[in-house]
Amino acid sequence: MKIIASDKAPQAIGPYSQAIDTGSIVFCSGQVPLDPDTMKLVEGDITVQTKQVFENIGNVLAEAGLVLGNVVKTTVFLADLEDFAAMNAVYEESFGGHKPARSTVQVAKLPLGSLVEIECIAVR
Repeated sequence: MKIIASDKAPQAIGPYSQAIDTGSIVFCSGQVPLDPDTMKLVEGDITVQTKQVFENIGNVLAEAGLVLGNVVKTTVFLADLEDFAAMNAVYEESFGGHKPARSTVQVAKLPLGSLVEIECIAVR
């Protein structure tokens, strides 16, 4: 196993890695909409926050030599399912025609008061 760490994505704020590369599969930890330079939550609605999450995920995947097209599964955590349509629009735009398997759930609370967190699994 190889630890993946990108300076272009928020540093882990706990005892975990941004991602783990097993050689053929990369497991990405959940990303919340933190600005990697300030380590603060980006200000804005679900659209702004989801775009930042995808930027962070893309940078972690790039560190592993992958792109969003390598993602086979995502899990989306929302603070409010009422935000689903707006999140989904950014999600679809981010993946283009690629459609990985996905689960989406509403949770009681996300780190730092985030509106969204997304984790993913990618393959080489």
